[in-house]
Amino acid sequence: MASITLQNLVKKFGETVTAVAGVDLDVSDGEFMVVVGPSGCGKTTTLNMISGFEEPTSGSIMIGERVVTHLEPGDRGLGMVFQDLALFPHMTVFENIAFGMRVDKTADAEVKERVSKVATTMKISHLLSKKPAQCSGGEAQRVALARTIVTEPQVLLMDEPLSSLDAKLRIEMRTELKRLHEELKSTFLYVTHDQAEAMTMADRIMVMESGYVQQIDTPLGIYRKPTNQFVGTFFGQPTMNVVSGRIDNGGAPRFVSEYFELSIEPDAVPASATGKAINLGVRSENVTIGNEGAAGEVKLIEPLGDETLVFFSSGDEEFLVAKVDAEREFGPGDKIHFAFQSSAIHFFDAESGVRLE
Repeated sequence: MASITLQNLVKKFGETVTAVAGVDLDVSDGEFMVVVGPSGCGKTTTLNMISGFEEPTSGSIMIGERVVTHLEPGDRGLGMVFQDLALFPHMTVFENIAFGMRVDKTADAEVKERVSKVATTMKISHLLSKKPAQCSGGEAQRVALARTIVTEPQVLLMDEPLSSLDAKLRIEMRTELKRLHEELKSTFLYVTHDQAEAMTMADRIMVMESGYVQQIDTPLGIYRKPTNQFVGTFFGQPTMNVVSGRIDNGGAPRFVSEYFELSIEPDAVPASATGKAINLGVRSENVTIGNEGAAGEVKLIEPLGDETLVFFSSGDEEFLVAKVDAEREFGPGDKIHFAFQSSAIHFFDAESGVRLE
């Protein structure tokens, strides 16, 4: 297998559009790296430059010890799975998987052996005589993966391969990809806009926005300590609550917004947050509803079975949301009191969005 190293990778389209603005990334041999961000952030363009389908404007790409920046895609030792599976409809599953080896004029005996082995790994041995149209969405996805890994690439690149599947199949295939990675010990680079896919599959995540890298960290590192407000609000369902205000340090520190005030433990307030406009971020599971704190009113609820999302307001600001035990009953119009768990509060600069430490 092989590592991936990107150094100051830039891609411009014309004079005015910078799709990727100086990406630096080191993916270790055997690592499962996920690149995530909203549409247009530059993640697919970055993947296309690694694969060789896009020529970088500047910067370098290394696969293992080789500089491959200007090599043709077929000379890079990569495998690629696309959002469009691009299976040949007139061929059987066996021939789809074997196609790359047929092009390379691999001996028939070796083709049969390798196809049989990868079909067993992907649990599709019973499909080898069928055509792609006779396969379900999840089965077709496994065929596309099998076609790629049968060529034994150094690195496996995947561009939103699960986006066309329904929710249940996406969850099943996330588990399947993790199992496959553990079995193959290959280097995976996976692009998605779905933060749930990133959180559940990745060893590490690179978050991109507007062509720039926002943060590279483990899934829990990004969730618990986002480097800025964009990252904090991009990850988590429901999205992080964000409230504008300031810290009043007259005695015990308090967070003061236009509509409510809340006490905060002194150790939780960064010194850089005092005396400036800030945005306070807190996730729904760290909002408590009880007998103390600021006053609010329930606007709507979303029962999820094992827990309930309670959307409420305090004054006229946008809804806040708390995640509570399903056994607690609330209804629109209920008067409540709420507080934030001080140890789980995030502070962001109101202008730059940068995390305040």
